[in-house]
Amino acid sequence: MSRILVITTSLRAGSNSDLLAEKLIEGARAAGNELEQVSLKGKTIGFCRGCLACQKTGRCVLNDDAAGIAEQVKNADALVFVTPIYYYGMSGQMKTLLDRLNPLYASDYRFRRVYMLSVAAEDEPSVPEKALMGLQGWVDCFEKAELAGSLFCGGLNEAKEANGKSEAQEKAYAFGKSLQ
Repeated sequence: MSRILVITTSLRAGSNSDLLAEKLIEGARAAGNELEQVSLKGKTIGFCRGCLACQKTGRCVLNDDAAGIAEQVKNADALVFVTPIYYYGMSGQMKTLLDRLNPLYASDYRFRRVYMLSVAAEDEPSVPEKALMGLQGWVDCFEKAELAGSLFCGGLNEAKEANGKSEAQEKAYAFGKSLQ
């Protein structure tokens, strides 16, 4: 059994990525995992200033919601980032959070496996590639971690559209069940 942290990054109410994250969580729980979820909706997360003070102190100089999320990330066995795909990349909120997780580099972080669930209006298999490359770049900075898997669900545009897409829901559930 793993402690899995699911971080949803869409800010849209009724987002398809949030709806599929719920199915992923159901699957992961069915497999016996302990789940925690954090949404970036309503969170204040400022841009990294690049001062690198966190490398000396283990803490960011900015006092906002990123510090609490970083603590949750540090203590999870596995991470799942859930993002809508905008302009063939991860959401800006997700990228900002990844930048703000700099204090974890020098820490004794627990996570070993990182996963991504992405959702987009376009349905071509190549759509999530740049988002995956961006997440892989972040994972590469954590030598004990690996990008362990991903799921892309395309063809979802309007809010709550995933409610009517049983195939996407089934894929998200199965992906969740496969998480370790």
